[in-house]
Amino acid sequence: MATNDQAQRTQDRGAFGAIVGRLVAAAIILAITAFFTPGFTIASIWTLIVAAVVLSLLDYGLARVFKVDASPFGRGIVGFILAAIIIYAINFIVPGYNVSLFGAIIAAIIFGIVDAIIPGKAM
Repeated sequence: MATNDQAQRTQDRGAFGAIVGRLVAAAIILAITAFFTPGFTIASIWTLIVAAVVLSLLDYGLARVFKVDASPFGRGIVGFILAAIIIYAINFIVPGYNVSLFGAIIAAIIFGIVDAIIPGKAM
């Protein structure tokens, strides 16, 4: 019985670490993407953090509901389209996060490239 409790606690700590890692990776990749993408601006560090949280939650929700990974290079054209939609949808949720539709498409490409380079799963 005690070993099951210990295993559950270890698994919970691992899940928490994975979530924090995803948020940090998402924030870094969003910052890099916004820097290189025309029509994509993030007003402050707090906007960046909130956008990274929303990005991670939207991706997690889509993955759980539709069983689809929204990584631009994880699922081909479907992942690319979902990534662009998520990046664009955050525009309506987070104040200070501004991206045009064209900017979201370019950002999905850049996000996929940077996500492939930086270790950790951001989306």
